[in-house]
Amino acid sequence: MAAVVLDSVSKVYGSITAVDRFSLQVRQSTIFGLLGPNGAGKTTLIRILTTLTRPTSGRALVEGLDTQAEGRKVRELIGVVPQENNLDRYLTARENLVLHARMHGMKPEEYNRRIDELLELTGLSGRQHDFPDTFSGGMQRRLVVARALVHTPRVLFLDEPTTGLDPQSRRAVWDHIRSLSRDMTIFLTTHYMEEAEMLCDRIVIMDHGRSLVDGTASELKERLAHAHHYELEFRSGGDRYEEVLRALPFVKSLEKVGDTFRLTLTAEEDLKPLMDSIAGADLRKICLREPSLEDVFIELTGSKVRE
Repeated sequence: MAAVVLDSVSKVYGSITAVDRFSLQVRQSTIFGLLGPNGAGKTTLIRILTTLTRPTSGRALVEGLDTQAEGRKVRELIGVVPQENNLDRYLTARENLVLHARMHGMKPEEYNRRIDELLELTGLSGRQHDFPDTFSGGMQRRLVVARALVHTPRVLFLDEPTTGLDPQSRRAVWDHIRSLSRDMTIFLTTHYMEEAEMLCDRIVIMDHGRSLVDGTASELKERLAHAHHYELEFRSGGDRYEEVLRALPFVKSLEKVGDTFRLTLTAEEDLKPLMDSIAGADLRKICLREPSLEDVFIELTGSKVRE
């Protein structure tokens, strides 16, 4: 049985369609990643699946339970890590976990052992009697994850779980997520392409409320295998050549990273006119670049910044 099912789900706010006839099935005991720019509809889908928002039309099921008709049962078997650290600042780390356990009807002899395990697993045992305001951002995030796991959910929803964390804290959360996937289904939204590629068994990229592509990271990158991505590096005069490159009609995209230019050509035969246009330049290197998951994302959703 699929852990998560979305059957032609739509959500409309007045004249705005946040989710448009979205369908999806996620297998049990997998890590699923949902990617999309701001405003794509990711958080709306999470809210529908976690019973916080009613869809305008369509059905959403979690472990076979309808999120509208059986919302209470759904909430009993899911865990949710929201974008914000919504910990109770007036309770200690352990008290935050105890409160969550009691809200799920757990008994002390059951939840005390479970909380001890989670505090040890997340490296917070030594700080369990401290208040969250004294924690670093990474420690707070680990506590939010621990709280979502107290009642041993069957499906864990993670809405951008590592936003704002430093690289060390982010990787610690990644390791923790991987350790959980053997026992539960994980539904993850993220803006970090590396995070999706490292963690997810399957990825869907969405925009404007609709699914655009669906597959593994390798399968999605294979979609751009026909594209022509190159890296150029000049020994000097890079800024001058940036203007030249941007003016070429066959350069689909151009990005400058340090002294290196990453560009995409519209066709393979455009390589010769590219070289003709920079003839005489002090070129250090030019090489073909394998497409990344970020290339796929930008190709599908565009490069303009969203509000």
